[in-house]
Amino acid sequence: MNRRTFHATGAVILVVSLLASMGCSTTSGQSADPAARRQTIDAGVDQALSQLQREIPTSQSLISSAKGVLVFPSVLTGGFIVGAAHGQGALRKGGKTAGFFSTTAISVGLLAGAQSKAVFILFMTEDALARFEASQGWTAGVDGSVALITVGAAAQVTTQTGQQPIVGYVLTNAGLMANLSLDGTRIVRLSL
Repeated sequence: MNRRTFHATGAVILVVSLLASMGCSTTSGQSADPAARRQTIDAGVDQALSQLQREIPTSQSLISSAKGVLVFPSVLTGGFIVGAAHGQGALRKGGKTAGFFSTTAISVGLLAGAQSKAVFILFMTEDALARFEASQGWTAGVDGSVALITVGAAAQVTTQTGQQPIVGYVLTNAGLMANLSLDGTRIVRLSL
C-alpha cells in the first residue's frame, strides 16, 4: 500500500468514526430519554439565540421577520483532510419549537482538528419554510440556497442578502464566520 492510499484510507476511517460517535446517543453524553433530549436541545437553542443577538444586535430584526428559524447550537466539526460535522437543533416558529432536527456534513480540503459552531438558518418566506418542512431530508445548496450573512464594522446586513428566501449565520467562539458555505449540509427531522 502506498503512502497516499494509506493516508486516504486513514482519513476515511477517521470520518466514519467521527460520524459514528457523533450520531450515537450513548457515546455523546446525551440522554436516551426523548423528553430530556428535547429539553437539552431547546435550552441550547435559547442560549445560542441569546449569544447571536448579543454579538450581532441587528440579527434581532431579521429573526423577528423570519417565518421560521432553524438553530443548531453546537455543530461539532472535526477531521484531518476529510472532515465531518454533526449537530442537533430545533426549528422555531413564532418563538415556539416546531420540531427537532439533526445536521450532517462531510468536507474534503485543508483542515485538521475540531471545533464547535452554532448554525442559524432563517426561512424568510412561507414558501421556503413550507418546502423545508415538507421534505424528507433537506440539503443546503440542493433543496434551497442559504445566503450567509456577513456583516461589516457597522454590523449591517446587506440589502441583497436580507431579501433572500433563506439566510443564515454561523457563529463560533471567535465570532461570526465569513467565507463559509453550508452547501451540502444535510438536515433531517428527529423523532423525539
